[in-house]
Amino acid sequence: MTTISDIEEMIVRVGIGDRSAFNSLYEATSAKLFGVCLRILKNRAEAEEALQEAFVRIWQKANGYASNGYSPMTWLITLTRNLAIDKLRARKAPTTDIDAVPNLSDSGPNPEEAAMAASERGQIDACLNELETDRGDAVRGAYLEGESYQELAERFEVPINTMRTWLRRSLLKLKECLSR
Repeated sequence: MTTISDIEEMIVRVGIGDRSAFNSLYEATSAKLFGVCLRILKNRAEAEEALQEAFVRIWQKANGYASNGYSPMTWLITLTRNLAIDKLRARKAPTTDIDAVPNLSDSGPNPEEAAMAASERGQIDACLNELETDRGDAVRGAYLEGESYQELAERFEVPINTMRTWLRRSLLKLKECLSR
């Protein structure tokens, strides 16, 4: 079992470029740090990427590590957590919440579901095309591309409250169109 002093020694050795210490540090801490990334990002692929970036940063910053009475895991977790939060903030659109996905096996639609989805997509596209061009573009921007009200208001050069009204009224028209 790896102790806190073992981890601290590994970090110090990594700071002087010891690759075997880096390997040992990864083996001893990667599962915990991956959990930190996954908890923040809620997306396995992004969490794996964040963990990789965290270990690159650990390699680069280990020579500046000073315990200052704190646990070495605190330093590692803080570094990893901050990196994952930066990735989360940089994310434009939300990704699937890992807790909401019960089974990671192929959950794609079967042929019948795919045909129904294509039909529904066609109906939605037809209803969107019934809207005024700028209103339809605003709805697509907000609900398909993840643009904010502010971004849309700037793009269409209207006040933000006008954009909210456009979207609300457009959604009502879409609902009416889809119920026909």
